[in-house]
Amino acid sequence: MPPASTSRLKKLLPDPGPARALTYATLVFSTGRGLFMTASVVFFHKSVGLTATQVGLGLTIAAVVGLFAGVPMGWLADKIGPRNISVTFGLLAAASLLGYFLVTSWLGFVLVASLVAFLQASQQASRGALIAGSVPPEQRVRTRAYLRAVTNVGWTIGAPLAGVALYYDTRPVYLGLIAVASALIGGGALLILRVPSLPPLPAAASESIVTALKDRPYLMLTALNAILTVHYAVFNVALPLWIVQRTEAPAWIMGALGVINTVMVIALQVRASRSSGTVTGAAKAQRTAGILLLGGCVLYALAAGRSMWFAVVILGLGVLVHVMGELLQASGSWGLSFDLAPAHAQGQYQGLYNTGFQIADIIAPAVLTTMLIGWGLPGWVLLGAVFALVGLAVPPVARWAQRSRPVTVEAVPVAAS
Repeated sequence: MPPASTSRLKKLLPDPGPARALTYATLVFSTGRGLFMTASVVFFHKSVGLTATQVGLGLTIAAVVGLFAGVPMGWLADKIGPRNISVTFGLLAAASLLGYFLVTSWLGFVLVASLVAFLQASQQASRGALIAGSVPPEQRVRTRAYLRAVTNVGWTIGAPLAGVALYYDTRPVYLGLIAVASALIGGGALLILRVPSLPPLPAAASESIVTALKDRPYLMLTALNAILTVHYAVFNVALPLWIVQRTEAPAWIMGALGVINTVMVIALQVRASRSSGTVTGAAKAQRTAGILLLGGCVLYALAAGRSMWFAVVILGLGVLVHVMGELLQASGSWGLSFDLAPAHAQGQYQGLYNTGFQIADIIAPAVLTTMLIGWGLPGWVLLGAVFALVGLAVPPVARWAQRSRPVTVEAVPVAAS
């Protein structure tokens, strides 16, 4: 690569140090995830012989198992140190993918999928604490924004590579894909070793494994954020069904809308995070996100019963508004989750916050299918109103959370570069 191109590329990355190391690790990890997730359902169906219903039920059970990892594994990261926990569970998660080689029944599939989900959720819980301890407080949200943008880059790389396995459609090729995905996920975990090790911080005398669960304002913010994150399922589950069943837009338009979403996240997530570095700014970002998500829902609803080209245009506008809401929802969630968590319990609190998202991810598909596809326009308007009301509720709850802190939350000591 020419020196000028290399220089421009480095300007798109965080400054050298822990944040950049985490960026490289995330790129490799997310490429492996994109590779596996794109072809895995087809592998389970065609190679293992499971029905679509069996796959869906098995993955739902696995997701529920993953819920039990967040808080306790985050607590463990606080006690032992998040870097080593993140590396350990990342390597175990990578190795667990190889268990799919041995799956020949639905029960075996459920057991392996549950193990994978638990280990991945454990690794995810420790990552928040790792970011909190590795970068200065004022850079945490920006770092998360970089990592989210890079995650989309990794998925963009991994998903087309999975097309090779889908094209050849043979068991040996699928197994090779799983092996490569496992290697990439494990490689991403090993790259975290480039981040300096973080010692556990002294905990308060009242600290326990359920401290975060007793923090009512933080728990409320977790629930509000979980409701806002339902918008991911709107885009990934409900919108494709809406386009095919209730509009005149061609089915392929969903691919184009997906590209718009990905490009906007990659290009704009870091910029959108600038105002979320404080609790007040993060709460305002989520408030604005709720209003934008309302706008996106209304635009999607208006595509029904219209001409093809009107539907295409209105869906495109809907995605633009939706993604702007998505960017602000994500950045606001990071600001609140970091700044309102005690310095010595970042892992436990980040684990709780992420569990809220996991719960929404499990429940949302069934609820949205009924509300949006079944009810039509009233369902879209109702969902949009819920988004807006939840967004409006975030700032007062955030102020409650600030008042309930015994002292100003200290910054986690940053590891030496």
